[in-house]
Formats: sequence, C-alpha cells, structure tokens
Amino acid sequence: MIFTSYQFAGFFVIVYGFYLLLNHRGQNLLLLIASYVFYGAWDYRFLALILLSTCVDYFCGLHIDSSNNATKKRAFLLLSIGTNLSILGFFKYFDFFATGLTELFSFLGINLSYEPLSIVLPVGISFYTFQTMSYSIDVYRGDLKPTRRFFDYALFVAFFPQLVAGPIERARHLLPQLTTPRTLGREQFYEGSYLIFWGIFQKVFVADNLAGLVDPVFHADADPTGGEVLIALYAFAFQIYCDFAGYSNIARGLAKVMGIELSVNFNLPYFATNPEDFWRRWHITLSNWIRDYVFLPAYIGLRNLGRSGMLISIFVTYTLIGLWHGAAITFVAWGVYHAVAFSAYQLAKPYTSAFFASRGERFRRLSWPINVFLYFHVTVLSLLIFRSTSLDQALLLSQRMVSDFHLSMIDVVTIKRLLFFTGLITVVQFFQCRYNDLMFILRQPAAIRALFYVVCFYSLIFYGHSDGKAFIYFQF
Repeated sequence: MIFTSYQFAGFFVIVYGFYLLLNHRGQNLLLLIASYVFYGAWDYRFLALILLSTCVDYFCGLHIDSSNNATKKRAFLLLSIGTNLSILGFFKYFDFFATGLTELFSFLGINLSYEPLSIVLPVGISFYTFQTMSYSIDVYRGDLKPTRRFFDYALFVAFFPQLVAGPIERARHLLPQLTTPRTLGREQFYEGSYLIFWGIFQKVFVADNLAGLVDPVFHADADPTGGEVLIALYAFAFQIYCDFAGYSNIARGLAKVMGIELSVNFNLPYFATNPEDFWRRWHITLSNWIRDYVFLPAYIGLRNLGRSGMLISIFVTYTLIGLWHGAAITFVAWGVYHAVAFSAYQLAKPYTSAFFASRGERFRRLSWPINVFLYFHVTVLSLLIFRSTSLDQALLLSQRMVSDFHLSMIDVVTIKRLLFFTGLITVVQFFQCRYNDLMFILRQPAAIRALFYVVCFYSLIFYGHSDGKAFIYFQF
C-alpha cells in the first residue's frame, strides 16, 4: 500500500477509527497488527524477515543488559549485528558482489560462470535493519535499557508510518512514546493533518509530475542534448527531494495524529551552504546514524593518524552511505563524490572560517545566497551520478552538457513546466528558511492559510497523479 493510494486511505481511516476507541495497550496491539498487515500487503513472505530481526534483537538486547561478562555482551552484540547484516547483505548485495568478483576473476584470466539470482529486495529492509541494529548497539553501550515487552519492541521495529522509508528512529526516542499512554491534542492533530496534506502535495503534484521531465533523458536509448540534461538534473533535484521529503512528512503526520512524534528527516537541504550543512539537513536520521555508529568509531580508532585518519573515516563513511542507497557502482561513485566534497571542505574550513571572520557579519550575510547557490549546484551535479543507470551514461551526459549545450523552443516549454511544478514549494521553502520554521504556513493569518490550501488542493485535482506511483526510496 502506497501512502498516496485510495487503498491506504481506506486502511488508515479504519485503523485510526478503532485507535481512537481503544486504551493504550489496545492501541499498541492494533498498531502492531496494522503494521504487519501493511507490510504484508507488499509481500507477505517478507514478514518472516522482519519477525526474525525483531526476535533476534529483542533477545540479544535482554542478554546484553543482563550479562556481567564483557565477552558474552560482545557475543550477543555480534549475533545481533551479524544477523541483521547477513539478511541485508544477502537480499541487497549478494548479486552485486558476486557479479563483481566474477568480473574480477575474468579480468585475471580465470573464467567463472555466475547467473545473477535476481533476488527480490524486501521493501524498507535498509531502514528497519539500521533501526534494529541501533537498538542493540545502544543497549551494549549502556545508553539504553532494553524493553521487556516484546510486543512494544515489535511495534518499534514495524511501526507502519515509517517502516518502509523512514525516518530511521532510535529506540530511545520512539520506544518511550510507545510504552506510555499518549495524549491526543487539537494542535497535534492539526499539525499532523497539515504534514500529511503537504507531503501528498510534494509527492503527487511535484515529484510525480517532474518524473515525466526526468525519465526520458535517463532512458537507456535516450540521446539528449546538454540543455535537456541540465533541465532534467534540476527537475530530478526537486523530484527526489519532494518524493522523499513528501514520504517523511506523511509519515510524521500519520504518527502525529496518533500522538506519536517522529524525527524531522529533512530541513530545507537545498539551502545548505556547505557539505557539513547539507548533511545536517538531508536525510537527517541516516546522517546521524552513520555519524554515531560509523564515522565517530572509525575516527576515534584512526585519530592517531591525524588528518589522514579523518580523511579515511570520511571516505569510509560516504562510501557506506552510497552503498546503503543501492547495490550499484553509481551509488558508490555518488558516495565518493560527496566524500571528496566533504574532505575538501574540512581541509579548507580553517582558512574559510578565518576569511569570513575577518570580514564581519555583514559580509557573511551578503555571501550567504552565493554559498547556497554554489552548493546547490554541487549537489545537483552529484545527482547526475545518482540517477544514471551506469557510470558510462553519467560520463556521456556530462560530456553532452559541455560539448552539445543549447536550448530549443521545446526546452523553453520544458523549463516553464519545471517552474510551474516547483514554484509554490520554492516560495514556501524560502519563507520556511527566512523564519527558520518548517511550520511557517500554520503561523499565518487564516486568509493566507486558506489561499495556500485552495491552491494546493486545486493543483492536486487538476495536475496531481492519481496512479499511486511508488516512492523512489522504496527501492533502497
């Protein structure tokens, strides 16, 4: 079931109606059943995977906490991590690495025959795997006491609003909200409803319409000009942002109307001024997860190497971020691209900080839009690698932008369509950034809010896609 489908709307209305009638324990049981029904609707066979991961991490958490032996604690932690990574590795990366090894041996003159297994990737496996691993790690570190209520823990893993595409929640944030009675307030319901509506607008009006500008350019048989490539890149930047941020907003809204607060996953990433700022704004829960469980442990272990240790940690971190997105060399290259950008920023940071400090606050304010503009284009160029089906295609399209750049009358029409579908969200985000308030619309007078809702509603009615397109991040 996709959030923007009529099927899901009916599903949620039924679940929410019963939810309002039940007490706390009944609500949790209802949500757990609903979550398994929701996930089983994609493919009931994969329910066994999420149940296995849930059972292993639940019992490992209890044994880690109760054991006084450091070796046993470590053994149960490794069992938890090993089980999760084995499941994720087999379903997501087995064909990728097996094919790569076959090609490597072929290059060395050793012919091996391997037919890809074409393994079906379970929806959301990257998200709930990271979520469950963080639970075991936090219990091992002593940052969290494990829950003894199995069904509460199972709900933490499978909570349907954020199950298939995040946010990636930490147990210390979400579990206390599940184990204690929840209060539903009018303001919380209103904010949740707004997030659902705005998320649907981002997905159905912006992202799904922009797909029509992007997909033809990146088709295997396409022969685009440099101008068409650049327009498609701008379109894809908004498409992937509105697709993923739209999902996150709907997820947060669904949870909020049930009295549960999920983490903010996007905070105006295209207003970032540098790589560090960008990764504090884009897919925030993944960035924080990687920082806490990959980068910092790696950097602490390598800090005796000084600057080299920092750079190694950065490249390991961003390579893993790339691989997390998918088993393809393009995602690895995309991760390395951001590793280079982040490393260059870190190396230059002492000099740039001194430069801006010497010129005062007024110069900093004046340079802000320039920095935003420049780093937005650094991000857009990275998306050429991300969206391409191969490195050869990425290289070819890059060459086209340099050697065959021109705009035809058809391109002008396409630019108008791009501006039409991105105009409102750009204006809204400008004011969200200006006032540092993601709920800016809700703070406005009734007349402005009414105008906003009317424009969004009729945009959805006349231009929205009603075919329930899958969210891009479902494939990750």
